[in-house]
Amino acid sequence: MSDKRSYDHDVIDEDLYEDLDEEELLELVEEERRKSLATKEEEKKKRPFPKWAFWLIAIAMFINVIAIIPRTFSIPAVDFLLTSAELSQNAVIQEDQQAVVVVEAGNSKGTGFSVSEDGYIITNHHVIENGERVSIAFPEAGLFQGEVVAEYEDIDLAVLKAKGVKDKEAKDLPYLPLAEKTEFTEREPVHFIGNPLRFSGIANNGEVIGYTTLDNWDKQVLMLDAPIYRGNSGSPVINEQGNVIAVVFATIRNEEQGKVGLAVPITYLHEATKGKDLWDYESG
Repeated sequence: MSDKRSYDHDVIDEDLYEDLDEEELLELVEEERRKSLATKEEEKKKRPFPKWAFWLIAIAMFINVIAIIPRTFSIPAVDFLLTSAELSQNAVIQEDQQAVVVVEAGNSKGTGFSVSEDGYIITNHHVIENGERVSIAFPEAGLFQGEVVAEYEDIDLAVLKAKGVKDKEAKDLPYLPLAEKTEFTEREPVHFIGNPLRFSGIANNGEVIGYTTLDNWDKQVLMLDAPIYRGNSGSPVINEQGNVIAVVFATIRNEEQGKVGLAVPITYLHEATKGKDLWDYESG
């Protein structure tokens, strides 16, 4: 991110896009291993589990991880991919995935999502701020040129317009409805879709912790208990009613919550665009 914001002893990740180095990779894998072992200990207390079966699973997982790492290099854990595969069996998730795009601007790569049939896209401002040329890729509809039509740097959001290439027009595109305002209950379940690490169209779930305040921000942002990695910037946070209530823009290490995701409430976008006819969409 171009503007590094922090509060108290929490530090926002500087960049959600650059590759993980080996030390960072090992740290994240070790963190996931500790979580897995802690979960297994709890399950072991609840019911007996044959030692031979445990070691068989452990060896198989170790072989799989060793086989995967050289090909992807930046994969921190397998859990979020397994969760995504499970979620992607849901027809609603499958439909949502069609509206989530890859946004490339210069050397920056992130996530965006369509909010209209004619290709208006929401993403983070820091995804496109240093790119002279913007491209947008839908999972099924394919590649489009992107035009930046509105920038809201103070809330780290931007509006793009997908422009047709050659004989292809930006029309009848899949899109996600925006909530009229950001409303939630504590620990409300949500799902989000993005392009973390070297993957695309990854669906995952989490919970809304609540609001938090950051230095250099005039507004509060949402904290999410969710597996968010580099490339998830611009991911739509979708509630159980199917509406986008926020947009992921960073992660932070919080003293009480640990590593959490940060998201811009969609209410702020409505406030910023009030009176401006940027797109037509069905909200709520």
